Amino acid sequence: MTDGPDILCVGAAHWDVIGHSFAQITLGDDVPGTIHQTPGGVALNIARTLTKQGHRPALIAAIGRDAAGKALLAEIGALGIDSRFLVRSDTLPTDTYLAIEGANGLIAAIATAAALESMGMHALAPLHDGRLGSDVAPWRGAVVLDSGLTPTLISALAHANWLCAADLRLTAASPVKAARLRAFMGRPRCSFYLNLAEAGQICGTPFADSARAARALLALGAARVLVTDGPNAATDADAHVQITRPPPATAPQRVTGAGDLFMAAHIAQELAGTPRQDALDIALRAAAAYVADAPHLS
Repeated sequence: MTDGPDILCVGAAHWDVIGHSFAQITLGDDVPGTIHQTPGGVALNIARTLTKQGHRPALIAAIGRDAAGKALLAEIGALGIDSRFLVRSDTLPTDTYLAIEGANGLIAAIATAAALESMGMHALAPLHDGRLGSDVAPWRGAVVLDSGLTPTLISALAHANWLCAADLRLTAASPVKAARLRAFMGRPRCSFYLNLAEAGQICGTPFADSARAARALLALGAARVLVTDGPNAATDADAHVQITRPPPATAPQRVTGAGDLFMAAHIAQELAGTPRQDALDIALRAAAAYVADAPHLS
């Protein structure tokens, strides 16, 4: 299919509601700022960035048939993302992510994920019923998976024959859910995109820097890892190569979605054949530009 997707994004798609203040925020504060709503979720964020890079991502996610879901579906269509494989729930509301950001970073966040966690193997049917792939003709492109999927589904996907030829790109939805990705340890053609806290959760110990975290993840069985650490150096490593690079210095104006943008920018560069060190540098610059841009400007 010439009009078919060239990459699949599987996981969260919801509304982000972000409260942002340029003030330092502590417990109990009542501060001035802005509140905005935007399409979000790891899989949707990555698909959106890949579309801007000229790719044709398909989104595999669960969205309710409520008013919020209808509005989100319209936004997804306007972004040019392939929505043919979305799961629409008749009984569950569309998920929402609520975050408070201040000058001192992310203060707190709460996510409703009932729709996402309702996804079972039926949601991945296009990958094994012939629409996108099958056991005899598996999907051979890139697949983004986020750890917001249930542990049962993640474990099943880690052993699915119809994903054996895929270029798997894994990311943690949050540090709390990062350990679910252990199911993919030992699997080839599998890249883990993690921040330092998520790497620590998977390994069961905190790390001082991304290079140490990357080495520990490889020792645990990861085929390849990319570990970021906010304003500090990031590392791309596998059994043969370790590249550690600092991001550009910037004054952060927001944080929500920065990791997703880094991952999407990096994948786009690699799919274009960009050398590894250059791909890492370009993705770090893209993420730095994103966090330096005030929320109301995007």
